[in-house]
Amino acid sequence: MDTAKTQTKKEAIMNGSGENGHASGKKQSRIDVLKTYKIYIDGKFPRTESGRYYILKAADGRQLGNICQSSRKDFREAVVAARKAQPGWSAKTAYNKGQILYRIAEVLEGRKSQFIDELMQQGIDNVAATEEVNLSIDRLVHYAGWSDKFIQVFSSVNPVESSHFNFSIPEPTGVVSVIGSEKTGLIGLISVIAPAIVGGNTVVVLASESKPLCAISLAEVLQTSDVPAGVVNLLTGNAKELNGHFSSHMDVNAIAYCNADEEQLKTIQINAANNVKRVLDYSKHDWMNAESQSPYFIMDFQEIKTTWHPIGQ
Repeated sequence: MDTAKTQTKKEAIMNGSGENGHASGKKQSRIDVLKTYKIYIDGKFPRTESGRYYILKAADGRQLGNICQSSRKDFREAVVAARKAQPGWSAKTAYNKGQILYRIAEVLEGRKSQFIDELMQQGIDNVAATEEVNLSIDRLVHYAGWSDKFIQVFSSVNPVESSHFNFSIPEPTGVVSVIGSEKTGLIGLISVIAPAIVGGNTVVVLASESKPLCAISLAEVLQTSDVPAGVVNLLTGNAKELNGHFSSHMDVNAIAYCNADEEQLKTIQINAANNVKRVLDYSKHDWMNAESQSPYFIMDFQEIKTTWHPIGQ
């Protein structure tokens, strides 16, 4: 058999032509297989129980992925996981919690280019995306450093007129729900999650609906950063649909709201009154500003416990 003729026939078939060299059909362009970004509950990556998702699109109309539309049941399961994890997490030493936050920063540093790329896909230019990721890493290091110091700063020995020692110390409030900022994809999450968990709380977070990619990637970072399952739980979906659940659940002790919708905030405040849930309005904060990191953000998620101890004779 003529080797050259055989090779020519093979190339023709590979290029979509028939044996006689006639085109058997046009070559079709490849259809992208979109990734379905899962939610993060109790250290695992389940799909939403609702079975719903929305397609995230880039500024140029290109489809970036399928994003889970979380439901009330997803949120309830996340709260159960957060409540289960909270006693063990708060019992860890301040030094150990600081180590774990620093480890998150280390892993995020190693995946920096991925997060910059994801922010750029969601409409942020390269300079701003790089600044946001760098600041997110630095903010984690900042709160890691405060882990074993803020209690010393905010505790007190109180003068009393009886024969007692009187001490006041901060304690974690418990489970915190967070409705994340729509303005930022990463720094807004880090700026609320870090002070909440370094103080011994556990969190359930609703990521930005328009910029959710970094939240899911952050969940992957958390899973490989020594953070115990249930300490941070990340959901994606629609804030208007879920804010009522985030604010009315009776096993949530505080809620942080990071958007500027006055109607949503009003609903949250009304719902929170049912169990005297603390409401933190972070809508006016510019998380890219250096003033948006402080040990006072840790204290936003703390209760003050006062102990009386008799002085022995």
